[in-house]
Amino acid sequence: MKEYKLEVIAEYPHDTDSYTQGLFFHEGQMYETTGLHGKSTLRKVDLNTGEPITKLDFGQKYFVEGSVVLNDNLYILTWDSKVVFVYDVDSLRYKSTWSYPREGWGITTDGKQLIASEGSSILYFMDEKFSLQRRVYVKYEDRPVRWLNELEYINGKIWANVYTTDEIVIINPKDGRVEGIIDCRGLLAKEKRTPMTDVLNGIAYNPKDGKIYLTGKNWPKLYEVRLVEKK
Repeated sequence: MKEYKLEVIAEYPHDTDSYTQGLFFHEGQMYETTGLHGKSTLRKVDLNTGEPITKLDFGQKYFVEGSVVLNDNLYILTWDSKVVFVYDVDSLRYKSTWSYPREGWGITTDGKQLIASEGSSILYFMDEKFSLQRRVYVKYEDRPVRWLNELEYINGKIWANVYTTDEIVIINPKDGRVEGIIDCRGLLAKEKRTPMTDVLNGIAYNPKDGKIYLTGKNWPKLYEVRLVEKK
């Protein structure tokens, strides 16, 4: 198991009204879903300004969570409504709503199937109709790693925010073994925090250039980062 710290390569503005739940790139464009009842949104985000290019608002009823694109379908989880919204990623045209059997937290894809978390130590692998294919139990040295939240699939591994912590775990999708831990303490400096600043949450990998970005709920900054292995 490897341990990493972060090197910040660049920083960008991030909307402090964004209670970040899902963050990803599709064809070079950053997308973000934000949560809270009455404030939930889907956004196409301008990386350089942090402002939404396009924004869809969800009703008071829904607390939006993670999001991902697979085969041109944009999937958006909800926390406690037990539904998933499906949009066309290019037009952002609404396509359908599917029932969902558990709480929605994070979601990503390996390009073939959907991979979701629910705040426990379990990752769920599903097809595009949300039929469960398998479960993976995430462990670090035989101990379950709970509170798995926002997910990103990077170079064959699953990265997961561990809710309420400053850690990201790197997971082997075959057996759930934690192969790396990323120490994100100090990523957002104390002087940039306010009473509204919430936890680290948001991992985005841009496959076009291999860059990785991190942010948090209501953070003022989005960071391009590089991993540095601890000695």
